[in-house]
Amino acid sequence: MADADIIVVGAGLAGLVAAVEAAEAGRSVLLLDQEGPESLGGQAWWSLGGLFLVNSPEQRRLRIRDSAELAHEDWMGAAGFDRPEDHWPRAWAQAYLDFAAGEKRAWLKSRGIGLFPVVQWAERGGYEVGAHGNSVPRFHVTWGSGPGVVDPFVHRIAELADRVEIRFRHRVTALTVDDGRVTGAAGQILEPTAGGRGEPSSRTAVGDFTLTAGAVVVASGGIGANHELVRRYWPGGPAAAPAEMLSGVPDSTDGLMLEVTERAGGRLINRDRMWHYPEGVRNHSPVWTGHGIRILSGPSPLWLDAFGRRLPAPLFPGFDSLGALRHILSTGRSHSWFLLDRATVGPEFGLSGSEQNPDFAQKSVKLLLTTRAGGKITPPVQAFLDKGADFLTAATVPELVARMNALVGEDLVDADEVQRLVRLRDHQVRTGLGKDPQLVAIAGARRYVGDRKMRIAPPHELAGDPDGGTGPLVAVRLSVITRKTLGGLETDLSGRVLGADGQVVPGLYAAGEAAGFGGGGMHGYRALEGTFLGGCLFSGRVAGRAASGAV
Repeated sequence: MADADIIVVGAGLAGLVAAVEAAEAGRSVLLLDQEGPESLGGQAWWSLGGLFLVNSPEQRRLRIRDSAELAHEDWMGAAGFDRPEDHWPRAWAQAYLDFAAGEKRAWLKSRGIGLFPVVQWAERGGYEVGAHGNSVPRFHVTWGSGPGVVDPFVHRIAELADRVEIRFRHRVTALTVDDGRVTGAAGQILEPTAGGRGEPSSRTAVGDFTLTAGAVVVASGGIGANHELVRRYWPGGPAAAPAEMLSGVPDSTDGLMLEVTERAGGRLINRDRMWHYPEGVRNHSPVWTGHGIRILSGPSPLWLDAFGRRLPAPLFPGFDSLGALRHILSTGRSHSWFLLDRATVGPEFGLSGSEQNPDFAQKSVKLLLTTRAGGKITPPVQAFLDKGADFLTAATVPELVARMNALVGEDLVDADEVQRLVRLRDHQVRTGLGKDPQLVAIAGARRYVGDRKMRIAPPHELAGDPDGGTGPLVAVRLSVITRKTLGGLETDLSGRVLGADGQVVPGLYAAGEAAGFGGGGMHGYRALEGTFLGGCLFSGRVAGRAASGAV
């Protein structure tokens, strides 16, 4: 007799959703995770909680004119599908778009997930029609941030305790296969851990386990903390990867289950498609190894490469993450700089992560009004200004450049050239119109009330009087920070894992980042943001329902 109807490997968001769906269908579920109960929810708990929705009530109230057709054009322009193995990723992309424009909003509400009313505009693109970027704001922040997405499913599993058993510190190292069918999972029981959420945990084994089930759902995440794997599969090979990277995910995001599933017959595709950010800074209070935080910047800072040269249009903050990353690495250095002033920091600098947004995470209107209203610098951002190793301030450009060069230990940036860039930019601001493409993009973005009221500082001169209200100049050293695996296990539209021959591997399903959020990479080369949590929700729902219907 099997130990359970279904085994779910990974207690992150996709695994939680799959387990809930299967249990609600009357199936017994074993949910296995190599971490302890303190890390239940995985990476999703740490997220800002952004969700991609199309033509939502929130958008319509803000007079955002979105549609399923426009979202499809934006997605396909961003994805750039161009490989034979993109058949299932393309099909998943269409299925997810249908979900995001249809049932998703009502389903989220039925699960107890609420949304902040002001929709954010991520990955703006800035290219011609049909190319990468969101034509309109679609990034809906969960009221409650990452925990606000995770907690409803944690609570539901507690209600379904008679059908769902969670076994923590169970590290799966093999899937058992009988006559071509996956029949269970085996691995090590790790010693208990006393660490907190996200902290590195022991890999010392104190026992072994073998469990059987009618189906196995792999929802184990990607490879973002395993820099060896990141470099191995970097586009262009390890030599093209950055020499130094920060980690945007806990150490447990190690990619172990991807290779375990491959050994059991599953096919991994698009492994060179990844989603890493160039705007990472070192966390002044790290939780995991190499802990980095991404700056979520509005479009106003000047973005300079390691040599002080301005990134070309449209590589402005928040417009094209992959394009900016590629350009920065092409310079031969992996770091770059934001240059702005204190008056711009307040409205335009956000930080990724639930822990960096306590007002959203705690669902506190009072905190929101007292820490953000009027373009204030939030306490978490102020902490980085005060304690962050990558944050520099000075009254003048020459002083600031001297500190930039001292921080990297080389005189890479020429103060006179940066002074010239600032002067030219300020002359364009002074006109009130101007031809500079970044200022034109800012003016266009400020036509949207959400940006004008909450996100973008009024254009002003950077080289003005530091005591005249704009404050001192600020430079922030930016590093590459790892985040998401866009490729993964190839699955059909039921979440069934496919083998190298294109046939279904019986008894095996995958969801979340392990499946490239669906199909082995539904994003293609680029993400429109808000689609990672949404991809976990959608693919976990699909895999949980399909597996429960097959056993």
